[in-house]
Amino acid sequence: VQIMKSPMVGTFYTKPNPTSEPYVKVGDHVQASTIVCVVEAMKMFNEIPAGVSGKIVAILAKNEEPVDVNKPLFKIDTQG
Repeated sequence: VQIMKSPMVGTFYTKPNPTSEPYVKVGDHVQASTIVCVVEAMKMFNEIPAGVSGKIVAILAKNEEPVDVNKPLFKIDTQG
């Protein structure tokens, strides 16, 4: 299992806008290029890719939560 961490300081969002479905849910399979969340920093919305292929086993940050660099965001089972 790999821990995906925030690449920057900002606000963590699980979906592109308040009425949308989340980018990913626990149990979803992702590719390295799959967008899993957005981190908003200084009014810039940065799409964050998974970085690895596997299955999302946990979402470790809450929607709209402030995050720091290296804050754990997701657990991804790379064997899945």
